[in-house]
Amino acid sequence: MSERRRRTPNPGGDGQQPPGGGGRRGGPGRDELSSDGLGRNRSSGARETAQQPRMTRAEMRKAAQKGGKGGRRGAAAGAAVAAADPGKKRFIDYPRWGKTGVRRWLPSWRQWLSAFLLVFAAGVGGVFYLYQTTQIPQLKDLVKDQNTIYYWADGSEMTRKGETNRQIVELTDISPNLQNAVIAAENETFRTDSGIDPKGMLRAVYNMARGGETQGASTITQQYVKNAYLSQEQTLSRKINEFFITLKINQKMEKPDILKGYLNTSWFGRNANGAQAAAQAYYGVNAKDLNLCQSAMLAGLLKGANYYDPSKPANHQRAEERWKWILDRMVETKNTTPEERAKCTTFPEPIPVKINSSMNGEISYLVDTANKYLMLKDKSITQQVIDKGGLKVYTTFEKDKVDALKKAVDDVKGENLNLQKRPDQDKWVQFGSASIRPGDGAIIALYGGEGVENGHFDNNADAIGVQVGSTFKPFVLATAMQIGVQTATDDKGKPKRINADSRYLSDDMSEIRKPDGSLVIGDDGKPYRQKNEDSGKRGYVSLRSAMQWSYNVPFVQLNQDVGGQNVANIAEQMGIKKESFADPKTPTFALGTSTISPIRMATAYGTLAASGKEAEPYSVTKVELDGKERPGFAKPELKVALEPAVADNVTDVLVNVAKNGTGSKSNALGRPVAGKTGTTDQNKSAWWVGYTPQLVTSVAMWREDPTKHERLSLNGTGGKESIHGGDIPTDVFTRYMKAALANEKKMDFPTPQPVGSEVDSSGAPVSQSPTASPTATDTPTAAPTTTPQPGNPNQPQPGNPNQPQPPAPTQGGACVPGVDCPAPQPTQTQHTKTNPGPTNSGCLPLLCPSTPPAPTPTDTTAPPTGKPTGKPTPTTTGGAGGGTVP
Repeated sequence: MSERRRRTPNPGGDGQQPPGGGGRRGGPGRDELSSDGLGRNRSSGARETAQQPRMTRAEMRKAAQKGGKGGRRGAAAGAAVAAADPGKKRFIDYPRWGKTGVRRWLPSWRQWLSAFLLVFAAGVGGVFYLYQTTQIPQLKDLVKDQNTIYYWADGSEMTRKGETNRQIVELTDISPNLQNAVIAAENETFRTDSGIDPKGMLRAVYNMARGGETQGASTITQQYVKNAYLSQEQTLSRKINEFFITLKINQKMEKPDILKGYLNTSWFGRNANGAQAAAQAYYGVNAKDLNLCQSAMLAGLLKGANYYDPSKPANHQRAEERWKWILDRMVETKNTTPEERAKCTTFPEPIPVKINSSMNGEISYLVDTANKYLMLKDKSITQQVIDKGGLKVYTTFEKDKVDALKKAVDDVKGENLNLQKRPDQDKWVQFGSASIRPGDGAIIALYGGEGVENGHFDNNADAIGVQVGSTFKPFVLATAMQIGVQTATDDKGKPKRINADSRYLSDDMSEIRKPDGSLVIGDDGKPYRQKNEDSGKRGYVSLRSAMQWSYNVPFVQLNQDVGGQNVANIAEQMGIKKESFADPKTPTFALGTSTISPIRMATAYGTLAASGKEAEPYSVTKVELDGKERPGFAKPELKVALEPAVADNVTDVLVNVAKNGTGSKSNALGRPVAGKTGTTDQNKSAWWVGYTPQLVTSVAMWREDPTKHERLSLNGTGGKESIHGGDIPTDVFTRYMKAALANEKKMDFPTPQPVGSEVDSSGAPVSQSPTASPTATDTPTAAPTTTPQPGNPNQPQPGNPNQPQPPAPTQGGACVPGVDCPAPQPTQTQHTKTNPGPTNSGCLPLLCPSTPPAPTPTDTTAPPTGKPTGKPTPTTTGGAGGGTVP
């Protein structure tokens, strides 16, 4: 019997051959496990027979788990299971089984819900844990006074600060006036709110995340928590701790206890932490005895004592305005009555600051300068942090240099000022000075005033409000060399860069013209005329000579030619702060109407000394807070502000000023010096800023009525008719620099490389060599015919062979073009020509200035673009007139 006939029936019970059982032996057959039982070929191999029964789903799953160990039966079953069943069920079905494409990776709604519930539960648990483990600091634990220590540049200790005045008192010992004033000013809903301002906290976290400045807490409870932490780090972890402490305090403490803690830990300035200390420091009374007017003033200090302490002149108006606002706010919030408010008509001036002996002499000004730098470089270090202590501040100040500068000022004052002889003129005379290393920026010495022990609290080395006078003129010259004048263009169509041989009209009371040739109009609607220190008519002089004798007219015109805003930009690049500038559009901007501190003037001149490299001034080299060094106090990087050739040429001009001009007193130093004098209108200030290759020092002198905070004239001070920069300020500079440079070798300035070309203003005599070259010293070719005007200290008097003499104004006879010849006088319709014409004047042959012919109606010559070419009319003096003097 054949094999086909011997097969036993299928256990299925129908006695029929299984579907797909026919066919050739060993050939492919049908897959009996397919969903339809038909139509799909089995894989080649041994044919399944009726003696191999079907497996249940459980058996197939078990076979698949064994990985095909059951031979042919296991392999076949495993393949079938792999195609039909996912196997053992997973705890998290991800990636999702049975899905394809993007849907395989998208969580199901059950998974989303599960994840949300899990995160929510973890968050709630975390908040509960942090809330339970956060401890409220005890008020008594906050009284941990530490010193802030300052060190000299050599590492020796300079002084200590931070003996905080703090006394914790009960709320009943604090005047209700102060309590109500603080609530009205800081948090009017304090008595009813939850203690947290969510918007404020989110805003602070957002600012921290993007690297911006954080804002203070907005509720009294939050501010109390902030005071409770000695660390003022603006970090996320600190904000989280602050949040939970605020929650806990608001739940566990009563509002009066919170207010007591806040008023006992708040910083009011003058080293006073807490209401009791503040009441004693500002008014000499106990906190419980403060009246409404005094309380409103003290409440205003909580916004920032550095800005609202009325003891500082710059703060007084701001403090008074805030005082009035708080009083009005108290009425609005019903923390006082209108009748009580009406009693506060006069601002309650605080008592004088109590002097700490460790801050005597120049120390307080050095500490002030270092503190300002600390807070500028590290926003987390505030005055409150400094006063709490724990800082070690390593400064750039050199003790021997500071002592030498103070001695120089004291000696000069002792020799020149006498209150007994001149009680009015010699009173309230002040000095400010700064000494900086060029190319580095380190401030090594300051003179800030007579000392806090003598009632002088402002730091004069960083003073604002004192005009710098003619010390500003080098910035105008540097701009003309770096950018060029708009009255002429180079072969590329750009403003033409000039050198110091360029000649400009110097006649007193000359009209000033814009680059397009039109007249500058003064405030009175008439053509503006600029005056010099004297009334001489010296004609056209080189810019080198104009700087040497500090003539005003040439630099006012040059400022118009280059553009006042360009001058401001160059000065800012050299180190002057933008906020110090006067309006660049004013005609006298070139004459130093800006108010710049001695520190910043020394910085800008240091850029010249360093061949155009600007170094930001710095006073701190390293800071440690609670034993850890703070980042961000590395020496500032140098910036290129001017081309080296420009800076060196300006220096060369200023060397001539110091050697042969208004700064000749500096010759006593016995080494190469460059610098510039400056004196302002009405003689209200006098300056000298000078430098050697190793050191730059600025010295300013002025008079100020401390009761009115207004500048007074220096006329008559020291028994002199007037004080000029080349007099007392230069004397202070020379004495100090002798001591400061005693152990340093003499050094020459770099030899200037060629820069620009000679570009004369309109009307000047034709130059024979208008080529780019280092500028040369002016040498008059004819002796002056008259003596300088008496009484001008900037112009040495005749008969003194040790002082150079300026060229004298011409009164008649032969003249020397470019030195003392008056300018030609064209008619109103004349235009400047470049070619000389015949002249009938009596000047030296071949050297006489030309008088251009009147243009014909078809003349296409452009209108004049320089200064006026004719003599100014003395009877017309429109505009400000005065300006500043050297």
